[in-house]
Amino acid sequence: MDPEENHRGWATRSGQFSPAYYAQIGANEVSETLASVFDHYVGSNASVLELGCSSGRHLAHLRSHGYENLTGIDLNDESFEVMAEYFPELAETGTFHTSSLEDFVVDVPDDHFDVIYTVETLQHVHPDDEWVFEELTRITSDLLITAENEGNGPKRGREGAEVSYVNDDFPLYHRNWKQVFSNLGLAQLLEERGKRDTVRVFRVV
Repeated sequence: MDPEENHRGWATRSGQFSPAYYAQIGANEVSETLASVFDHYVGSNASVLELGCSSGRHLAHLRSHGYENLTGIDLNDESFEVMAEYFPELAETGTFHTSSLEDFVVDVPDDHFDVIYTVETLQHVHPDDEWVFEELTRITSDLLITAENEGNGPKRGREGAEVSYVNDDFPLYHRNWKQVFSNLGLAQLLEERGKRDTVRVFRVV
């Protein structure tokens, strides 16, 4: 699957893993972990960006914890229609962009966001687009948080595979996120493994 085909699949996704699908699930274990991390490391006035925010369930949870300077991007423009239905206060107060990660980051000034986080989004970045990881370190001034599938479940990352396919549908690229962002100059502060995802907190040094 080439990068453009990968983008198209997410931009038009319906049913499972769509914006409505995630809105109906609502906050989950990762949402709670993110809120705990924010409460420990992040001031309430911090500028926050979520990559691949979908309909905003994690951002809405952070908003309920007092964080209001919230921005999100997502490929699927239905994300923000669903957000307006399920999380109207977030939709009214946040800043949101329909964009690919690759198109968005190149126009963002250095150190623009205090915190950038991603939940099961960077794992779908095509190998041809791995340059965006360095861009993320450029545009965050303090923290980068990853909550990505690193093979915690029984069907992910087995036998050293570099890529697997979810439901034979879309690719999941297996990466060592500590190595990726340490090599780009960030320092890992925290690693917490959940049932599905590993949360890592990196700081700009």
